[in-house]
Amino acid sequence: MSARAARRDRPDQGRPSPWALLLNNRLAAAGLVILSAVVLLALAAPLLPLQPPDVTEPAERLKRPLAEGHLLGTDDLGRDLLSRLLWGTRVSLAVGLSATLIAAFFGSLIGLVAGYAGGRTDSLLMRGIDLVMAFPYILLALAIVAVLGPGLLNALYAIAVVNIPFFARNIRGVTLGLARREFVDAARLSGKSHLLIVVTEILPNVLPVIVITMSTTLGWMILETAGLSFLGLGAQPPQADLGSMLGEGRKLLFTAPHVSVIPGLMIFLVVMSINLLGDGIRDVLDPRLKSGALARPSARTEVRRERVPPEPEADPGRVVSVAGLETQFRIGREVYRAVGGVDFRLASGECLGLVGESGSGKSVTALSLAGLVPSPPGRIVGGRVDFEGRDLLAASDAEIRSLRGGKLAHVFQDPLATLHPLFTVGDQLVEAIRAHQPLSRAEARERAHALLGQVRIPNPAARAEAYPHELSGGMRQRVSIAMALANDASLLIADEPTTALDVTVQAQVLKLLDGLRAERDTAVLFITHDFGVVSELCDRIAVMYAGRIVETGETQAVMAAPAHPYTRMLIDCVPVLGQPGRRLDAIPGLPPPVNRLPEGCAFAERCPRAQDDCRAGEVPLEPLAAGVADGRAVRCLHPIVEDEKKEPAE
Repeated sequence: MSARAARRDRPDQGRPSPWALLLNNRLAAAGLVILSAVVLLALAAPLLPLQPPDVTEPAERLKRPLAEGHLLGTDDLGRDLLSRLLWGTRVSLAVGLSATLIAAFFGSLIGLVAGYAGGRTDSLLMRGIDLVMAFPYILLALAIVAVLGPGLLNALYAIAVVNIPFFARNIRGVTLGLARREFVDAARLSGKSHLLIVVTEILPNVLPVIVITMSTTLGWMILETAGLSFLGLGAQPPQADLGSMLGEGRKLLFTAPHVSVIPGLMIFLVVMSINLLGDGIRDVLDPRLKSGALARPSARTEVRRERVPPEPEADPGRVVSVAGLETQFRIGREVYRAVGGVDFRLASGECLGLVGESGSGKSVTALSLAGLVPSPPGRIVGGRVDFEGRDLLAASDAEIRSLRGGKLAHVFQDPLATLHPLFTVGDQLVEAIRAHQPLSRAEARERAHALLGQVRIPNPAARAEAYPHELSGGMRQRVSIAMALANDASLLIADEPTTALDVTVQAQVLKLLDGLRAERDTAVLFITHDFGVVSELCDRIAVMYAGRIVETGETQAVMAAPAHPYTRMLIDCVPVLGQPGRRLDAIPGLPPPVNRLPEGCAFAERCPRAQDDCRAGEVPLEPLAAGVADGRAVRCLHPIVEDEKKEPAE
């Protein structure tokens, strides 16, 4: 198959191109349209049937706009304003862009060298930048022009010089963080020279920042150039730019206001369109915003329910009831059904283990309960989440805020991303406690120290004064668990809370969680890959695959006799103590992409028991036959238990 045919047959990923993302931002698109029109008109000035911009005609002086032969009128010397406006715009754009490129080149070069080299080189270069920044930029620009003499080229140099520190500071800060990263250390170990490391490793990561800085400062450069020309230090007669035109028209502001208003409006349009376009470019280059909608995630998941299940029957012992939960991610034209209809219930003091391969939808399910799935691109499109008698998907933002970290707590998978890097862990615990309890700061700090002691952190008073980066991964995870325990939650969602801990500490934390639900009657939703943890901690188990629960039941029953082939194969992948010769077979194939789920059973392509009927129609989650396994349910047309029933009869 040819490369062209392969590209044609490859499914479209649906991710919008940078152009599509930019045009999706209406303000940025408007800026692009306005700026493109201005640039095209300015570039076409030599080709348009315009009068010479510098030819004076005293008999035609101060003609009003729309006068015959002068669309925008004339100035005090009878020169055509439309012609001077387009030619002046050419000059202003050229000078502004040139000054931006010069400042970006030298400023970025200084920032890269200072940030990468560090030490004396960094100090020397930054002190020089500080010296330049010590003077007000406009006064420094005026001083440079005074030394070099009035003129457009000298004004360009002055504007470029005073803006070099802005680029140098920004790029130096980014480079300083990159120069200590692991991929730079790996490049050094591979034998690359310092110059090659800067060019091939650091510059590509800094380039988006340089482009963003240029796009947001180009308009400012044009304004500064116009300001110098307005004062008579930039473009010299008879040459015109927007600033000099504005300066020439100021003395006629009351008698012929159009002479100064027209170039003023052009400056406004150019600078505003550049700023709007610069904001759009910044968003397009930000990888976190490439979701098809140029907006940062909101504080709560967007809820647009197409299907709302009926309210469940009242049950005093039930903490949470989830019915038909559906969560999607919309990226461009594609819809990723991360959670495709999940149902489960949790009672007080009960622990439910949510198990499955990576990408099966476990974490998205947990995040959906508290509205923590980022929107965009996430969206809850169906289902009901009843928590202590109220539907969380219909609750107000204020209610959700009062529940998060209070009655509903979450232990996240990555503690470094959970904890704030600029505050001590003790201050963060105190904040979490005081957000939900009327305690003084001293009382909250005592409570924080007690919580750190409960999660087996030695010398908790001293550790409370440490910043997250000063703690090991295991310590940070224990701080996160302590924060989740701070307010006696009714429901604790633990998303692989022992991943970063060693075996001994894992056992301690699991014992702590088990004691918590026993002492405080707390319901626990435990997400993990470890069936050993599930068998020790969880009362019931729910196995997820491709965004749906495929088997659920009491833990010991499911572990002893799994009914779904997927559950059986997952358990077979786990080593068993005392059976060193036990064969561990990996599950063949890969899970299907959730934006193109197959018809029928999603596991059929990997299942050794699949038949033709497995690949057509909906496969519901149904209870197993009574007497075989009470309370068990499986999403399978040919569960393993059928063979076990038939064997004695044969």
